[in-house]
Amino acid sequence: MHPMPSHDLRRTVPEAMTEPVEASHPRFLVAVLAFCGVVVAVMQTLVVPLLPHIPRLTGSTPTAASWLITVTLLTGAVCTPVLGRVGDMYGKRRVLLASLGVLAAGSVMCALSSHIGVLIAGRALQGAALAVVPLGISIMRDELAPERILPSVALMSSTLGIGAAVGLPVAALVVEHADWHIMFWASAGIGLLDIVLVLCFVPESPLRSRGHFDVLGTLGLTAALVSLLVAVTQGGDWGWTSVRTLGLLAVAVVAALLWGVYELRASSPIVDLRVSARPAVLLTNLAAMLIGFAFYANSLVTAQMVQEPTSTGYGLGASIVVSGLCLLPGGLAMVALSPVSARISARYGPKVTLALASAFMAVGYVVRFFTSHQLWTIILGATVVAAGTAIAYSALPALVMRAVPVSETGAANGLNTLMRSIGQAFCSAVVAAVLANITFQVGGHTAPTLHAYLLVFLIAAGAALLALIVTLCLPGRTAPVSTTVGQDRMTDAAGRPPTALAQEHV
Repeated sequence: MHPMPSHDLRRTVPEAMTEPVEASHPRFLVAVLAFCGVVVAVMQTLVVPLLPHIPRLTGSTPTAASWLITVTLLTGAVCTPVLGRVGDMYGKRRVLLASLGVLAAGSVMCALSSHIGVLIAGRALQGAALAVVPLGISIMRDELAPERILPSVALMSSTLGIGAAVGLPVAALVVEHADWHIMFWASAGIGLLDIVLVLCFVPESPLRSRGHFDVLGTLGLTAALVSLLVAVTQGGDWGWTSVRTLGLLAVAVVAALLWGVYELRASSPIVDLRVSARPAVLLTNLAAMLIGFAFYANSLVTAQMVQEPTSTGYGLGASIVVSGLCLLPGGLAMVALSPVSARISARYGPKVTLALASAFMAVGYVVRFFTSHQLWTIILGATVVAAGTAIAYSALPALVMRAVPVSETGAANGLNTLMRSIGQAFCSAVVAAVLANITFQVGGHTAPTLHAYLLVFLIAAGAALLALIVTLCLPGRTAPVSTTVGQDRMTDAAGRPPTALAQEHV
């Protein structure tokens, strides 16, 4: 069979399998999955406005409070590629429902307690639900007609940014005007609503990957990721040359090397490194990490910058709510631009889309560099960056799905989402280091200088430009993935191989 055109995302499976009956309510399916993605993304930023108050509310320390963010990053990083693989093997809808159940359980834990240990445990469960996004993308690939896949996947991928932009102002309103436990009760309720909607409108894909679950590979990946991310997120507090930081980085390197050797020999690896090493996949994941870095700087810096007191000479003394609302136009831009991104990808290919997005993000930071003195210009610059992020996030899964077999869609998109999270973790560490070390005394307290914020903008613009360079190195037309790569590990829910499915469709 001749390879299908490079823009067709279903070209990795036999033709008879590429024409399943589309889900009975495709628009509802897309809306429900996108809503799930937004809810999960909101959970990631829910406690950001609350962090300065957590030590007083829980009787803990600022260091302990910071783990409310760090732990979601850790569990999300580990669970995203692992649950993507589990979904490929045992059913994507089933794992999606389990992830949403874990999110609701973690929300209830946080709603019922003010103890810092319980809150950290609950936030760990919430972070595990980040796998919802790659699982949703995989379900869309399985259940939608080819012409619907690009715009639907674009929207699903953008929910990570949309939810972050929406979550901050909503959480800030709750923190200022109500009991902070309410936002966790609300998140638990929305999580349960998600479960009901998925049960009603999202079918289970009949496609499965063969093989057994890679326990050792999962443990090795967990050890490498946790060591790396704890070192990166805590290195500023511990000291970058401290024994703990350097020791964890060493453990991460050794664990990653041993894990890589094992995965290359495993018959059913948690991450197929041979596929991941293809230039089309490897460079896309590297671009995802750089885009994640550039995107997160926008979220981290905007709220803090406008809250700085006017005595600094550049701060606006804005409230938590106002600072959160500064990101809302960017969230709306992400919603509006995800279908635009899909149309660009359909016409010119996702490589062109990602290149344009990276350049757009760099331009946004240039705007921010020169217009950081008035609220409306700050909002304008933040919105430009968010718009570029929306286009980039929409293009990344399309590039991944063009380059991997259909049996590994969940795991591959999970790995790509993981790379964005790693980029965000490095961004958080870099921003914290810059703002903590380039300071001056004003009004009896220490504050970052304006030059510190401008340096962050330059670093983020540099990350976006590096993403552009990496994108330009991507293969112009992804080489066809052999249909046998995924077929030998693919069955339907009853254990039948692709040939049986093909005959059935015929």
